[in-house]
Amino acid sequence: MATVSFRGATRYYAGNDKPAVDGLDLDVADGEFLVLVGPSGCGKSTTLRMLAGLEGVDDGEIWIGDRNVTDMEPRARDIAMVFQNYALYPHMSVHENIAFHLKIAKMPKAERDQRVAEAAKLLDLEQYLERKPAKLSGGQRQRVAMGRAIVRQPQVFCMDEPLSNLDAKLRVQTRTQIASLQRRLGTTTIYVTHDQVEAMTMGDRVAVLRDGLLQQCDTPVGLFAKPRNVFVAGFIGSPAMNLIPVRVQDTGVPLGGATIPLTPAQRSALTGPTVVVGIRPEGWDLVDGADGLTVTVEAVEELGSDQYLYGSSEAKLVAVGESADHQEAPHPIVIRTPGMADHQRGQQLGVRPRPGAVHLFDKETGDRLPDA
Repeated sequence: MATVSFRGATRYYAGNDKPAVDGLDLDVADGEFLVLVGPSGCGKSTTLRMLAGLEGVDDGEIWIGDRNVTDMEPRARDIAMVFQNYALYPHMSVHENIAFHLKIAKMPKAERDQRVAEAAKLLDLEQYLERKPAKLSGGQRQRVAMGRAIVRQPQVFCMDEPLSNLDAKLRVQTRTQIASLQRRLGTTTIYVTHDQVEAMTMGDRVAVLRDGLLQQCDTPVGLFAKPRNVFVAGFIGSPAMNLIPVRVQDTGVPLGGATIPLTPAQRSALTGPTVVVGIRPEGWDLVDGADGLTVTVEAVEELGSDQYLYGSSEAKLVAVGESADHQEAPHPIVIRTPGMADHQRGQQLGVRPRPGAVHLFDKETGDRLPDA
């Protein structure tokens, strides 16, 4: 086991002036499960491949423990990688697939068999050791790929979207198994996914990337409770946070029949006349229509335990006293209510932001305003 450190790591691809990964500074603790998450093309897989030695580093350094591995061959880095497509040999049995790299390394057969048996027991694969991959389900193949990585006893596990080929139910089950397994092994793990729900439920910490730049790295609770900017606020959480632009007034930020006060520090941090008010779907209180922001329900998503109302509002999103010419366009609003509630399409509801549930961002920079 070891720490991992990216120190200004940068990667350019031929024909692109903009780097795929731009000056990444990121430290991963010994034994930590770190998830890299972001939209397609944000640089998360490139970051993982740079660590594994499958992509070059054009600037900066990458360290594993006390070793600078920036220019090392992949095989010298003591890393095991689990790919999206599992990369199993179809003509080999599960046992042979798991033991393949140990055989190449000329490990004695008795020790190989012992490691394979231990991994198979850990992954509940003992009854499948003589089967070929074609006779396995997607989840079982994924566990075989995990077993092949485990038997190498590497310093670092690298996992590149290993669950993306599984169906929704199996993904939920398998992500729990992977997180539990990593905690039992205690091996430093860097896991790439585009699914923010997967990231939030698996990682000790989550690093959010956008356009090759690290936006924020924090615990799942930290990301959810205190997003650093509008991008992180909108990306983390499902459904996404409501992000509503509102003009600032002398008394504060008027929204939904209430006025959100601004501290002196928040006012001094503003670079323009407008703030973006962030409210998660569960951050609304239902009130009489005249006392809050009027929302017309356009769709109802029933989940049993929760109900999500998708609607829009074009009223009271501008400062009091402004003319109709300056009103905002209809703005989408998502509201979470208790499941099985009697709400219908076309219904009009009044909502007001719940005290303590409001996040404020500068519209021009996208950065979070200071909390005090």
